[in-house]
Amino acid sequence: MATSNRPGASDGHVCGIDTAMEVIGGKWKVLILWALHEHPCRRFGELRRLLPGVTEKVLASHLRELEADGVVRRVSYDEVPPRVEYSLTGDGERLNDALEPLAAWGRERQGPDGGRGAAR
Repeated sequence: MATSNRPGASDGHVCGIDTAMEVIGGKWKVLILWALHEHPCRRFGELRRLLPGVTEKVLASHLRELEADGVVRRVSYDEVPPRVEYSLTGDGERLNDALEPLAAWGRERQGPDGGRGAAR
């Protein structure tokens, strides 16, 4: 199921950030995108190990939503036992590129004082 639009503007979004946040909202979706960027073509169990703390239910749900939103690709192979792999689509790669400045900002805040020492 794709993320659903909220009431407000004619398409349910106020601005581009609103649209993007609807796709990546929540704790795990951005981390799933990062994991698939760092480790392309991963199986479900591999993703779960890359994301300590995520439950199977949440991971499965988020992967379905990311697939429906067109940022994650799911490929099911006709094998026994069944094999399914997840990877980023072109839109998923572009989304990760857009998130990189945010990641850089977060890394800066992880410094010795957590980014709190500078005057604001």
